[in-house]
This record gives sequence, C-alpha cells and structure tokens, in this order.
Amino acid sequence: MDKNKVQVTKVGLAELQKEYDNLVHVVRAEVIADLQAARAQGDLSENADYDAARDRQAQVEARIRELDHMLQNIEIIEEAKPQTGANRTVRLGTTVTLHDLDFDEIDTYTIVGSVEANPLEGKLSNTTPLAMAIIEHRIGDVVTVHVDDPYEVKILDIK
Repeated sequence: MDKNKVQVTKVGLAELQKEYDNLVHVVRAEVIADLQAARAQGDLSENADYDAARDRQAQVEARIRELDHMLQNIEIIEEAKPQTGANRTVRLGTTVTLHDLDFDEIDTYTIVGSVEANPLEGKLSNTTPLAMAIIEHRIGDVVTVHVDDPYEVKILDIK
C-alpha cells in the first residue's frame, strides 16, 4: 500500500465526507460569525472571545485540510466477500470473534483502516498489534500478539 493512501470502507468514506461537508458548510460559517461578534466588542488585544474564536478557526481549518488530504488519497477497502469453510481468513473488512486466552474474554472486532478505527465500537485498526497478528489466520488458530506483555488469542469466527 502506498504510504499516502488512506484505507477506509465505503461507510468510513461516507463518514469522512459528512464531517468534511459539515466543517466546510456549517462550522466554518459559525466560526466566522463568532469572529465578527468578537471583533465588534472592540479592543482585540485583550479580547478573550476573539482569541478563542481564532483558536477554533485554526483548529477547524486544520481539520478541513487534514480531511481534504485524506479524501484525495482514499483507497476503498472492498467489502470482504463471504468466505465459507476452513479457508476463511482474517483480512481487512472482516469481522472476527476472538477468545483472549489470558483473560478468558470473548470480543468481536471488524478490521478497518486506521482512520475509521474505534475500539469502543468494535472497529479495530489494521495497524494495531492485535490486527497485524491475526490477519491471514483462520478459525481455530491460536495467535500470539506481540506487545510488551505478549498474549494469545484464539480465532472463533470470521464473517
């Protein structure tokens, strides 16, 4: 994969585009209105509202530039085609159920690009040690996750 490419699913692309559109068409206008209101208060050298509005403007514009760069370098992760039988393997776009053998916990994750990752929603970045360890493995495989304190997971299911 090209270093500049940003891997996302179709859903992730839609979310990025939605955030970009909101920042450009809604938030940017709100920031301009805040700046105008702060300027109307007079002396800008000691105007906390003006400083806050300028800071927000800088943050919004930085995020717009970041999103613009991402959207220009998108690489869509194809939906994982349904796999059957013993040949199913973990890859980008698949949902995998794992049994953490050290903590005796079962969790389910969807392997996504790093931009979409949100472990609290079960979306695991393909660049995490866990994802890198299980990619290309099959149901029933026990895999060691190489981190400071290595642990083992067993792949229970792949969808």
